[in-house]
Amino acid sequence: MSQTKVTSDLITSVDASKLTGSLPASMNEITKSTSEPTATTNPSGGVGTVYLRTTTGEMYCCTDATTNANVWTNIGDGTGAMPYTGMVGTGGTITTDGDYKIHTFNSSGTFQVTTVGADPELDYLVIGGGGSGGASHGGGGGGGGYRNSYNSETSGGGGSSETAITATLNSYTITVGGGGSGATYEGIGDTGDSSSIIHSGTSIDVTSLGGGGGGCNSPGSGLTGGSGGGSGTQNGGANTGGSGTANQGYAGGDSVGGHPPYNGAGGGGAGQAGSDNNTAGDGGNGGNGLASSITGSSVTRAGGGGGSASGSGSGSGSIIGTAGTGGATDGNKSGGSTTTNGTDNTGGGSGGGRDSSTGNGGSGVVIIRYKFQ
Repeated sequence: MSQTKVTSDLITSVDASKLTGSLPASMNEITKSTSEPTATTNPSGGVGTVYLRTTTGEMYCCTDATTNANVWTNIGDGTGAMPYTGMVGTGGTITTDGDYKIHTFNSSGTFQVTTVGADPELDYLVIGGGGSGGASHGGGGGGGGYRNSYNSETSGGGGSSETAITATLNSYTITVGGGGSGATYEGIGDTGDSSSIIHSGTSIDVTSLGGGGGGCNSPGSGLTGGSGGGSGTQNGGANTGGSGTANQGYAGGDSVGGHPPYNGAGGGGAGQAGSDNNTAGDGGNGGNGLASSITGSSVTRAGGGGGSASGSGSGSGSIIGTAGTGGATDGNKSGGSTTTNGTDNTGGGSGGGRDSSTGNGGSGVVIIRYKFQ
């Protein structure tokens, strides 16, 4: 950076008889530079020192000369204060959306704030791992819990947008929950792991629970989670879906009973409850997830898995439960192979199996956004 000073020694073309009294501070010292002044630009002339940025023609005046905490007011256009200082952080995969940085954590790690800046708010999206579907008359796995503070977008389960974190110069422990492990034949689905942002020793703890596992033929009820797992049909009897968690997700669907059919209800999603199965033998659909634009693009996550269908044909009684939007997968029907995994880093639940094993739930994700310029 090149800097020069313009002083009274340069004023040679003015008749000395015309100069009376002392020169003002702005005449005594003008600093010229190609860059803007910062809080650590310490003027030897103190308050009243003028700073000229030669690349833009802007001028600043020092209005508070405190070492390494100076205030430079823009006098070139009569408005504004010293140059904007944005937040700086490290950790995760970093992308840019306009004036904002986005840190995406697809696995656990540490987010470190190295400069708080003028706007200390950290917006976040925290999604737990999705649950897996139950195997044998299985219900779909629930979507991972969904907590969101960005741009008035809602949290899961009908919850409102949450309050952003006020950043400090500290590190934040990021945990990304894994999806629930797939169930083997005649096994209940597995609940996903929680995801979180935690600042140890403070009240900052944003935790989203994993999605509940789907029920099977025994036990039939779905498991509680961020969103609940769908119910299975226990020996043809009626059962309830797992409950969702307030401000994170919805409940899984119920099984209506009857002997047969042997089918499953849909897992709950962040934006919608899972659907019940029916007495014809069709599976219940998984609940839809929610969309967020925190990364700059709209992405839907945390859907519930579809329930299994009783029959093997193509008509009524053999209609599988379809996945809710947001990384979840369909159930299957009699004679089907293992259901597919939920999509990683969406928190989607996997579908329920009629007489087969089931896939894993999708892992969760943690996303942080702040203003950097």
